[in-house]
Amino acid sequence: MKINNEQLINLFKNTFPFWEQMSPADQEMFLRSSHSFTFEKGTNIHDGNECTGVILVRSGSLRIYLLSDEGKEITLYRLFPGDMCILSASCVLNTITFDVFIDAEENSECVVVGGCAFEDLTRRMPEAKIFALEAALSRFSDVMWVMQQILFMSLDRRLAIFLLDEIAKNGGDTVKLTHEQIAKYMGSAREAISRMLKYFAAEGIISYSRGGINILDKKRLRELTL
Repeated sequence: MKINNEQLINLFKNTFPFWEQMSPADQEMFLRSSHSFTFEKGTNIHDGNECTGVILVRSGSLRIYLLSDEGKEITLYRLFPGDMCILSASCVLNTITFDVFIDAEENSECVVVGGCAFEDLTRRMPEAKIFALEAALSRFSDVMWVMQQILFMSLDRRLAIFLLDEIAKNGGDTVKLTHEQIAKYMGSAREAISRMLKYFAAEGIISYSRGGINILDKKRLRELTL
């Protein structure tokens, strides 16, 4: 759905706390350099260290991940309506030396603020630079949490945390993801996830079918996270 200038301005006011401090010329530059996109499920939005720009999610969801030379993926975090991605604008934060990839998890509507326009503003406006650094820092906390799980936690604990996070985020007691998707999000092998889910099912903690994974015993699942 195409976004008009009024909607775009409201979006910027809600996203960028420095918007009102920008000069009219800079606000106009932001508007001219911003574009609305509809990405179909599975579309790669950002490939490596290119400066795509700052991505604002209006609907749908995006997945940010690392990709090894062997093709293994590790999901860093996911974005939902109202979220923003700064790591897709590598030209703004030139201290970021690793490549991240971004895919649309489902049909998603986004606004992309051009990387060059955002970079130019951060060079001249300290408030914008501070905002960009704080946004990146908050996401690095998510990244470190993922790495901590991978390096130091057992698979059963990681899977229990993942399942609880999913039902807390989506509501209900069903996680509508395949074993393959869960493995991708957790940076694990599908076979290992399937074995662990089978163990959870045998213990009466979950049940699973083609419709997804049903959480039967949240208390037991929470105990596994401790």
